[in-house]
Amino acid sequence: MQSATNTRAMALLADRVATNADASQISDAIAAAWHDLDQALSPVLGRRGMAALYKRSLHLNTAAYPWLAQMRAGVDANLALDVAPLRETLAERSEAQAAQTGAALIHTFAELLETLIGVSLSERLLGSVWVLSSTGGTPAQDTVL
Repeated sequence: MQSATNTRAMALLADRVATNADASQISDAIAAAWHDLDQALSPVLGRRGMAALYKRSLHLNTAAYPWLAQMRAGVDANLALDVAPLRETLAERSEAQAAQTGAALIHTFAELLETLIGVSLSERLLGSVWVLSSTGGTPAQDTVL
């Protein structure tokens, strides 16, 4: 049985990718999803926190997707998330491999976040990104009244 997090990760990517997309288009959609995650969560987690969870997600998925181990680190000198290496790596894979790897990374990231801050707060923080799959927009930002 799939977890809600895994289902949402798959839906997030499925709504961003055309039916007959090639690996390059899939890798672009995965990179865009990571950008949205970064935009939504960096204000809360900080750049270093976001980068650490991203790198941990990559590490935890290297057993299932060994080509991830060959990537250079996904953090630039300013500690900003850099998904270009991931995009390049996934574009070289088959369509199915690119989609499965991208969904697995997002799923792992969400599970790590849940482990650190709890399911309820994770759902709240990720809610704006999960909603993207149905709206196609950019993450909603909380406003303080």
